[in-house]
Amino acid sequence: MIGRVIKSTGSWYTVKTEKDLIQCRLRGKFKQEDLKLTNPIAVGDFVEVEKETDQSTFLITEILPRENYVIRKSTRKTHFSHIIASNIDQAYLIITLKNPRTSLGFIDRFLVSTESFRIPATILVNKMDEKYKDKDLEYLQDIKEIYEPLGYPVMEISALKAENLKERFTSLLQGKTTLLAGHSGVGKSTFLNKLIPDAQQVTREISKFSAKGVHTTTFAEMFPIEGSGYLIDTPGIKEFGILDIDQYELSHYFVEMRKYLGQCRYNNCRHVNEPGCKVIEMVEQGYIHPYRYDSYLKILFEEEDHK
Repeated sequence: MIGRVIKSTGSWYTVKTEKDLIQCRLRGKFKQEDLKLTNPIAVGDFVEVEKETDQSTFLITEILPRENYVIRKSTRKTHFSHIIASNIDQAYLIITLKNPRTSLGFIDRFLVSTESFRIPATILVNKMDEKYKDKDLEYLQDIKEIYEPLGYPVMEISALKAENLKERFTSLLQGKTTLLAGHSGVGKSTFLNKLIPDAQQVTREISKFSAKGVHTTTFAEMFPIEGSGYLIDTPGIKEFGILDIDQYELSHYFVEMRKYLGQCRYNNCRHVNEPGCKVIEMVEQGYIHPYRYDSYLKILFEEEDHK
């Protein structure tokens, strides 16, 4: 019997089959593509299951090949990674301008992860009902100027106050599995509850002391959308560590660099300080945003430091 994992609590998995929701556990250990994973099974996985003898529970016996996944470095175990979700059609990164402020570096790391599997990503700027200072609105303008020309839509929303949120997003979500990601406290669960009232995810206010989100979603979970499709809510992410990416491949995941790859003087160009580098030339001419190039270098050298 084949089903799809819609919730993971670490040791037990809720699997949706054609007819039922069933509780499953793992049989043994799964070796996966030489990846060291803290979670061998992720929400969104399609799996084969069989009933346990004399039990009402089931065993997951096989994980079917994943079409794609979003992965990050584990914050708990060195050299291990954590799959946030798999088999995704699109990703929504929910960010905020303050309390907590989402950094451009965090956005870029998330986009590198989605680009590695060509997963379309949209940036949702939440809490636009709040009052902002000029510096916050200038930051919003920077985000639009950097990411919209690259093909990443930047949408302003108010998950808490907007009455038309469901109407605005229903057509965009139909028939698709959509990942919701972002820091704790940016309003993922509030957004989810507006679109899928039955989900009723627990939401809590931001800690005024730390100005950082309080974790309310403990485990990733997939919720069915009225009509068709799913929304995947995920625990808040404080840091988005990039999984080991080859130093010569990283530029492929910066969309503005792709068109210039192969035009450098040297085939093994890393676009750092090599003579005849087309990417550096395009940065100097203003065709590649200097912030994005700086972000590329930070990720590149961060990876080198960890090897």
